Amino acid sequence: MFVNREISWLSFNERVLQEAMDISNPLIERLRFLGIYSNNRDEFFRVRIASIKRMSTLGKKTREKLYADPKLLLKKLQEIISQQEETFHKAFDAILNTLEKEKIRFADESELNDEQVEYAMDYFSSTVRPALVPLMLTSDFKLELTDEASFLAIKLFDNGVEQKAKYSLIEIPSKSISRFLVIPGEEKVVLFLDDIIRMGLRQIFRIFDFDNIESYAVKLTRDAELDIEEDLDESLIEKLAKSVHKRKKAEPVRFVHDKDIPDDLLKLLNTKLGLRGDENVVSKRRYHNLRDLMSFPNLGDDNLINESRPPNAHPNLVNKRSLLKAIAEKDVMLNYPFQTFTHTIDILREAAIDPTVTSIKITLYRVAKNSKILNTLINASKNDKKVTVVIELRARFDENNNIKWAKELQDNGVEVIFGVQGLKVHSKIILIERKKKKVYSYIAHVGTGNFNENTTHVFSDISIWTADERITKDLNKLFDFFSKNYKNYVFKELLVSPFNARQNIHRLVDVEIENQKVGNEAWIIIKLNNLVDEELIKKLYQASNNGVKIKLIVRGICSLIPGKSGMSENIEVISVLGRYLDHSRILCFANGGESKVFIGSADWMLRNMDKRIEVIAPVYDEGIKNDILHVLSLQLEDNTKARIIDEGLNNNYKKTNAEIRNSQMEIYDFYKSKMNA
Repeated sequence: MFVNREISWLSFNERVLQEAMDISNPLIERLRFLGIYSNNRDEFFRVRIASIKRMSTLGKKTREKLYADPKLLLKKLQEIISQQEETFHKAFDAILNTLEKEKIRFADESELNDEQVEYAMDYFSSTVRPALVPLMLTSDFKLELTDEASFLAIKLFDNGVEQKAKYSLIEIPSKSISRFLVIPGEEKVVLFLDDIIRMGLRQIFRIFDFDNIESYAVKLTRDAELDIEEDLDESLIEKLAKSVHKRKKAEPVRFVHDKDIPDDLLKLLNTKLGLRGDENVVSKRRYHNLRDLMSFPNLGDDNLINESRPPNAHPNLVNKRSLLKAIAEKDVMLNYPFQTFTHTIDILREAAIDPTVTSIKITLYRVAKNSKILNTLINASKNDKKVTVVIELRARFDENNNIKWAKELQDNGVEVIFGVQGLKVHSKIILIERKKKKVYSYIAHVGTGNFNENTTHVFSDISIWTADERITKDLNKLFDFFSKNYKNYVFKELLVSPFNARQNIHRLVDVEIENQKVGNEAWIIIKLNNLVDEELIKKLYQASNNGVKIKLIVRGICSLIPGKSGMSENIEVISVLGRYLDHSRILCFANGGESKVFIGSADWMLRNMDKRIEVIAPVYDEGIKNDILHVLSLQLEDNTKARIIDEGLNNNYKKTNAEIRNSQMEIYDFYKSKMNA
């Protein structure tokens, strides 16, 4: 009845690879898709492979949860990843060959002429060398490697006397220096930072007089799971900071090394890192950590990158004296990146100085390192507004950034609430309180994506701003819950996990089943990132078996099997992947002809329904509801970037004889036309 989530996830990453192979995409954008694939794969090892390795020791219940024996599953996953790696390198080689026609050539240090060598060595001396800190691997040296970087393992030795060899390790500093150096000329030559370091090894180790200096690329991946110790004498921030630091010493999951690395150097690294050997992966390629391709520089003509599509303004928020007043008069939906996130920042900036605003409350999961949102909230606090921030410290891989911001907010008088015991706060909500002549009113925000201005140009998300009391009353209750977890709250309009979301979704599906039985209009359209929850999948199977037509748009993991006779023949699933990363969650129900539409932060996974605070809100404004349904119809008609999800996980493109339809471009044009109307 279900597809294993890990296998489905790898199928999603295969769709990323398809974008890298799609010759209709500009060349540099294709390179960047390879970087996205590589980044995804690394996270898969850190999170899912590590988790399965831990689960493999837990017995029968684990096998039932995975729908497979953990050890057999690991073998299957490795086979899929190996196949994908072959595809990755074929795509990489094809892109590099085509770039040469654009007079852009990748080269290593052995392929440079004298002038290019001089240029690269000047760059090494001025920029690279100061950032390098070689580690000498002596017998008593304890080695702790971060898994966020790749390294060069160095062997220094004299001819015929290898027993006196020295060993070293150099981190490739791609966090502070671009991974790519572009040497200008009639033909642009691109050099990896790795090779620039190789060129400078004689300088780095000039105090040693060895005949030979050899270097080999290595990369370590560790388990990303946090183990938070229960110490009553420490604050949550202190405990989490310790756990994040311990992650640097976590159990190794994968160790990638060059195929030609000498046995003595490999044995030394295995010993220093405490590797058993089964984590070792032999690489046939020269470069690891190719997620840096995500930030590959713009080179050559504009035809090598995506056409510029600046986000559109919202017609109801342009040239308004007061944005809060405009929202109080009419609900506003923003759809990023087709519309600008600046509106949300401007709304909060207005609230920070508006004399009628008494308080601002917000939940935060992931934010930018230099967040305009949080700087605005700090200013609001300085302007004597009561600002409350519910910040989720346990947002995976964003823990350090969230800890930093939590401290800064507290230092500036902001009330900071660190989530809820046992539940991650994943909701995307804001509540602004206003007071005029002793009368209180509220402006609310419910969204599908993070308040992170750095990702809104890539992630496709929906936000709704409203003054509707049905929404604001429930949000008031939820913010009360964050500070008073011991009280019981009943939410009348909002679907809030883990309180009533699952039950209400069941009820909404049941209504469609009953309408189908009596001949009323009945259908379901759902858009998610991930669909894994067994109970909710079974509910969709039940609706399908009762004749309800169901269309799903699932970007990532999909454990549901569509189109299966006697189980899901009325269910169709597509995945849309292109220039933008679909991230919004939308639920639509025919409801007998009076459609109901909801947006929110929750995917259909066990964690979202039962282990997180999620908010899904009904859309009341008919104009906004129609816009959402129109946008979904564009995606369902996509025949360019939509793939059909089936039991075989074939990722076949949805092709038709109709005109070419690229939904992401059509959605952009739709919002542009609304602005120009």
